[in-house]
Amino acid sequence: MEKFYTRMGDGSAIELSESELKRDLEEGTKDAAERAKIPPLSEDDLRRLLDIYKCPDKSVGVERGKEVILSYDSGTTKFNRANISVSRLQSLQLYERALGADTMEMGHMDYSYKPAKSIMWIEQPTLEQALLVTIPALFYGAMPNLGLYTQPDGPCSNPMELIPQGKIPEARAAQEEMVEHAVKDMVFVGSTMYESGADGINFDTTAAAGDAEFLAVLRAIAILRKKYPQMCIEVGMSGEFILGMHGGLEYDGVRLAGLYPHKQLELVEKAGATIFGPAINTNTDESCPWNVARSATFAKICGENSHIPVHANVGMGVEGIPVTLTPPVDSVSRVSKAMVEVARLDGL
Repeated sequence: MEKFYTRMGDGSAIELSESELKRDLEEGTKDAAERAKIPPLSEDDLRRLLDIYKCPDKSVGVERGKEVILSYDSGTTKFNRANISVSRLQSLQLYERALGADTMEMGHMDYSYKPAKSIMWIEQPTLEQALLVTIPALFYGAMPNLGLYTQPDGPCSNPMELIPQGKIPEARAAQEEMVEHAVKDMVFVGSTMYESGADGINFDTTAAAGDAEFLAVLRAIAILRKKYPQMCIEVGMSGEFILGMHGGLEYDGVRLAGLYPHKQLELVEKAGATIFGPAINTNTDESCPWNVARSATFAKICGENSHIPVHANVGMGVEGIPVTLTPPVDSVSRVSKAMVEVARLDGL
């Protein structure tokens, strides 16, 4: 019986037969459909995924003419993480001239809005220099990172300390206070960098701290959209559903806790964002085909219902990419092809 090379969600190599591939693809899309109450992938979509995973080539690509936009978050920090000593300006030029990026993003190494607000006087001239030596659209980005607003470094009590003590009302009040601080910081940084020439603003890893953080981002988007009707605002999510760390927060009458990507998209679009990046968690106990079928199910419904571009987060630990520091090209290329040809997204 012929076996096909693939991987588990943790990156370990495995071989599956055609029947095992079919089983994992079917079970992956079924899991997503049941969790989010959305349609599973069609038989045609499953056959296309099967063809992708039966292909013997080490890496695969989309058909000519079906290429999509490639956007990057936290771009100016990743070379430094790899111990490559280049400046932020040089890293942007590498993204443009060596990697062929369609959009780029400048951010500070701290990469959160709270610390970024105090160094705008440094970020503004750096952005101006970057705009002078690059051509693609250049965003300024950071994470909402609601946790930075807790004591001892921030002004608010720590909800994660209050909840185990049974102080639920106090924990909720602390999160609501954190939202107010975060909205002010995100609007300040977004306004400052947009007026300094940035082509757009990115809210990266949105809702990592749960529903309170999602609310903060939605409110910041609405304020920025009213101030700057032409601003491009990208929202990259942190996970496939919104954690109910508060549990009672709403936006426009919709409870935020427990929302899956297609429902997140509706609120992000309503608030005024112009690009949405769903993030689907990779299960390390399942195969990559299982994970990709599941991710494509979530992503496809987003693309079908969206009035704005959908750029899926395709990186380590999301969208079926293995949870490894350096994701293998065989897995990354298959996820990318699936997101374009099966989920039919606008970008990655």
